[in-house]
Amino acid sequence: MVEVSDGVPGRVDYSVADGVATVTIDRPERRNALTWALVADLRTALARAQADDAVRVVVLTGSGDRAFCAGADLDGMTGEDTAELHRARGQLAGLFDDLWTLGRPTIAKVRGFCLAGGFGVALSCDLVVAAQDATFATPEIDVGLWPYMITVPLCRSMPPKRALELMMTGRRVDAAEAERIGFVSRVVPVEQLDGAVDDLAATLAAKSRSVMELGRDSFHATWDLSAAEALRVLHPTLGLATGLADAAEGVAAFKERRPPRWTDR
Repeated sequence: MVEVSDGVPGRVDYSVADGVATVTIDRPERRNALTWALVADLRTALARAQADDAVRVVVLTGSGDRAFCAGADLDGMTGEDTAELHRARGQLAGLFDDLWTLGRPTIAKVRGFCLAGGFGVALSCDLVVAAQDATFATPEIDVGLWPYMITVPLCRSMPPKRALELMMTGRRVDAAEAERIGFVSRVVPVEQLDGAVDDLAATLAAKSRSVMELGRDSFHATWDLSAAEALRVLHPTLGLATGLADAAEGVAAFKERRPPRWTDR
């Protein structure tokens, strides 16, 4: 358990089992709403996972059954020091980048409300598995704000005009519509959520870490590039990837009709 240091209520729980690090926003009494201190603690937890060679997958979730994360705790994310607020807001951008550059597959496990900044955090994960009771929205417009920082993860996860419609209307999207739009990877009944995420995490953890890391990094590095620019990155990366020991092992295992024995090199 990582306790915040500035007296603002907020907690992050961190655990590792079978190669899977679970990072849990643990503020159920506030629907797991974000404070700046909590965002910093999430970044600390991700750095811990990144530094641990035993971690092969990261699952990000919220405590309790009411919310993955209901967005910003407006009581804990305001103040009079404009410069300090500006620096603090950069923590959220840093959190998104931490998720994209983590080098490990990331899964958002979503129950209940997934709103505003919490919506952006979930969509910064590689995959989103949602229970049927999940609800997604960007309600900032209704309180005189705009979801500036989460524009990037939203537009990376759905057609931009769909993201704009959600940001302009603030309407709520249920899990079934989220899957149709495409920003949710899979929707399952509430009672199957834990098992579905465990199975997906185990599937990802069983892959070669070196192959997964290089491939995932290339995906995130080329996401916003033009086709020509992306191919200039992917071509040399392919050459590097085919030289991995696990690439040779995978090909040998296929030819010999046996399971590969990954060394993560």
